Amino acid sequence: MKRSRKGDPLAEAGLRYVDYKDDKLLQRFLTERGKILPARLSGITARHQRQLSVAIKRARFLALLPYIKRGIS
Repeated sequence: MKRSRKGDPLAEAGLRYVDYKDDKLLQRFLTERGKILPARLSGITARHQRQLSVAIKRARFLALLPYIKRGIS
């Protein structure tokens, strides 16, 4: 049986480019531990997944996003 694909939330929002400075958008695609969600869970296309991962890594390097989130023991 084929599963219906989720809609790409970035394409539906009309975004052509994922900006590393938009931390609210990037937070949506991180787990509570700070890991990047895979495309099969988030429903975004492969092109947007590549742009998203690069943007998250740039934002982490510039200290806009944390590498890991602590407080969970």
